Amino acid sequence: MTVEPGGQPGATEHLERLITYSETLHAHPETAWEEHRAARWTAELLEEFGFDVETAYLGFPTAVHAAYGTGRRRVGFVVEYDALPGLGHACGHNLIAAMSAGAAIALRAWADPLDLRIDVIAAPAEEGGGGKIELLDAGAFRDLDLALMAHPGPVDAPRAEPYAVAHDHVRFTGRSAHAAAYPHEGRNANDAFVIAQVALGLLRQQLPPGTRVHGIQTVGGQAPNAIPGTTEGRWYTRAESLAQLEPLRRRVEQCFEAGALATDTALEFTPESRPYSEFRTDERALEIYTRHALAIGRRLDAPVEHRTMNRASTDMGNVSQHVPAIHPYIGLDCFPVSNHQPEFAAVCVGEAANRVIGDGATLLARTAHEYFAREPGPADADPAGSTPVARRRSGGGPA
Repeated sequence: MTVEPGGQPGATEHLERLITYSETLHAHPETAWEEHRAARWTAELLEEFGFDVETAYLGFPTAVHAAYGTGRRRVGFVVEYDALPGLGHACGHNLIAAMSAGAAIALRAWADPLDLRIDVIAAPAEEGGGGKIELLDAGAFRDLDLALMAHPGPVDAPRAEPYAVAHDHVRFTGRSAHAAAYPHEGRNANDAFVIAQVALGLLRQQLPPGTRVHGIQTVGGQAPNAIPGTTEGRWYTRAESLAQLEPLRRRVEQCFEAGALATDTALEFTPESRPYSEFRTDERALEIYTRHALAIGRRLDAPVEHRTMNRASTDMGNVSQHVPAIHPYIGLDCFPVSNHQPEFAAVCVGEAANRVIGDGATLLARTAHEYFAREPGPADADPAGSTPVARRRSGGGPA
């Protein structure tokens, strides 16, 4: 076990093992709900370091729970390991997994002195599937006194300010026909999508500030001489909060209804997951993280326009409504290369990625160490008037 100067946990002793784990995940990307190898490799890593491991956690085949220690206070490190369809680990979830697992491993020596139980919750399907929301509904996270994870980005941005987001699947069903001989017999599902996209483009002038609407068409037809009978797509609607999201989502749905009405096709507008919430940051934990980040030489002064990855939506926001939590972004120093680009997947292995693993695991472990090593004072009180631990035990904030 590495004990850094000042008696704080560090991740250097097991860094090579964490790098191997991260690179293995990166080389074998698995998409939402399909992370079978990633779950197995995560379980094996944590078992190797003495954690009690439960696979298929709470009935989810690709979720893992691991625990170390028997203390009355509980700190949770959250692992993500799903990849993006067609882009692999272009959001860097392999690094998230290594940082969270590494932080838990580094903190083990303090489990007894700090009266801690160290939990690792490996959650599937962050990329649109809402895996943490499903786990939260099944009883995960709620007994934690603090939940932590860090997310890679082009630059450091400690405070998470994600949009609330709704993910919807769109399907138009019309009637196929020969495009030259019998066009009047068809009902063009592709035209329905075109009309919906035009309506969405016009809607943007009336969108409230701080909102986003975007998506893709995934099915557009099979042959140019056949009127498409079916088209499909995936659409995301984002707003500053869940309260603002639902009325905006309804306006987006109406744009798709316009396409169906104009083309005499049928519309299915179906949620792919529960909406992701805005984030509720634990200020004391964030202050500790930020102070330690500066102490180890992290640069937190990147231009504002480089730091906007902290606006990306996450189902960790739903967890933060029930448990004190932070979700800092840690930089690979690669701007203008940014998340969800093939070039970002490339920098999620190598020298910069290895530094992020070591720094991120160390910072998460040190944040938890200091958080539980001293009792919160009046200045650490939650804005609602209770300390973070009291907020968790009283049931947390709104879902």
